[in-house]
Amino acid sequence: MKKILIEKLSGSEIEKRGVSNWPVWEKERSRFDWEYSGDEECLILEGEVIVESSEGNVLIRKGDFVTFKEGLKCVGT
Repeated sequence: MKKILIEKLSGSEIEKRGVSNWPVWEKERSRFDWEYSGDEECLILEGEVIVESSEGNVLIRKGDFVTFKEGLKCVGT
C-alpha cells in the first residue's frame, strides 16, 4: 500500500472537503525528518517539496492534494 497519495482535485471537490477552512502551514526551505501518527491531508498552495521515503523520492508541487498515510517515515526537503 502506498504511503503517499497525490491527486488533482477539482474546485468543487476542494470546496466539498472544506479545504479553505483548514489552517495554513508555512515552512521555509529546510530539510527535516517526519513521521505520521495518523493520516494527514494537505493541498499545496505554492512551491514544491521533495519527500524522501522507503518508497523513493516524490516531488509534490503547487495544486497537488496529498494524503500522507499513517506510519510514513520520511524526510522533507
